[in-house]
Amino acid sequence: GVFVPNIMLCNEMIKSLRKITKIPFDIHLMITNPEQKIKWFDMGEGDIISVHYESTPHIHRALQEIKSSGAKAAIALNPATPVCCIENVLQDVDMVLLMTVNPGFAGQKLIEQTLDKIKKTREMLDNNGFENIILQVDGNCSFENIPKMYKMGADCFVTGSSSVFDRNYTIADSVKRLKKAVAE
Repeated sequence: GVFVPNIMLCNEMIKSLRKITKIPFDIHLMITNPEQKIKWFDMGEGDIISVHYESTPHIHRALQEIKSSGAKAAIALNPATPVCCIENVLQDVDMVLLMTVNPGFAGQKLIEQTLDKIKKTREMLDNNGFENIILQVDGNCSFENIPKMYKMGADCFVTGSSSVFDRNYTIADSVKRLKKAVAE
């Protein structure tokens, strides 16, 4: 992938998972030039595929490839990338994914400035007729941070080692804590 130094679930893993479940996938491609690789992935109707604005000089082409596969297109932004960069592709996306840590590794601390970025993004979407675009956040979506992120306008949270898969709790207990955090 090159965009991040580590390797996550590969396209063969996704194909294998398709054989055992019908649930839609939310696939975050942390790869360079995704428009050249999207067809490698077994995408289907209802799936959401995120590509990074920073990963290609041809972001429109990448979003078009996703849409032509039948999936929903999402655009992801690194913490330091300004939201104004995506103004010209909003009509082509179903979701905006804001990274609240630098992509690639679990366990990072929330970059506090991204909370204001969440708010600015939600306002930009709502004020320009894109209130139906989902605003997802990824990075240190902990039980403490989720209520702050939600208050700023996030709709959807990528949970992981900071919450649901916290080694100090069972998954069942973590899910209960997550539901409580979202309800606050």
